[in-house]
Amino acid sequence: MAAAEVKSYREKLEKYLYEKNAFTDLLATAEAKTGVKRVYIVYGLMGLFLLYLAIGYGASFLCAFTGFVYPAYCSVKAIESERKEDDTQWLTYWVVYSVFGLAEFWFDILLFWIPFYYLLKCLFLLYCMAPGSYNGSEMIYQRIIRPFVLRHQDKVDRFIDQAGKRAKEALDTAEGAAGQFAADAVTKGLKGE
Repeated sequence: MAAAEVKSYREKLEKYLYEKNAFTDLLATAEAKTGVKRVYIVYGLMGLFLLYLAIGYGASFLCAFTGFVYPAYCSVKAIESERKEDDTQWLTYWVVYSVFGLAEFWFDILLFWIPFYYLLKCLFLLYCMAPGSYNGSEMIYQRIIRPFVLRHQDKVDRFIDQAGKRAKEALDTAEGAAGQFAADAVTKGLKGE
């Protein structure tokens, strides 16, 4: 990342920290009581968060919370906005999140042995939700997921179509059997059997 971009992100963070909302009100109180600038308080909180992810109990919950709550909130805001770009951004994030979750399920036994796994996972998820040109989910989607899906799309569509037909046939068969069972029960009940 270029020094100019880092400075730009730092300036955006500092601007946000002086906007009027509940979080910045808490920061203002902490700043007044401690004499420490609010930007340094936030950096300290971020450091504690990362340290806790590295060695703390419940790091898996904290990582899942981080990777889900903020993107879910932004997704709701994107749905309610008029712009299409933010919808695409968050849909892309959820596709990457889902693929990562599926891979994590299959390789869980190996991932358990990686030191600081939840810290690395959380950093990866933050990278995937990063704004602008450093958005990891866009890069992963364009370079890995999209080409794979386009290459196998016809096979997957045929499989889904066949599975749907088989499910409908099974449902129709079960529905017919249930109807026959009910009719037999009523007939036996009327005959007094």
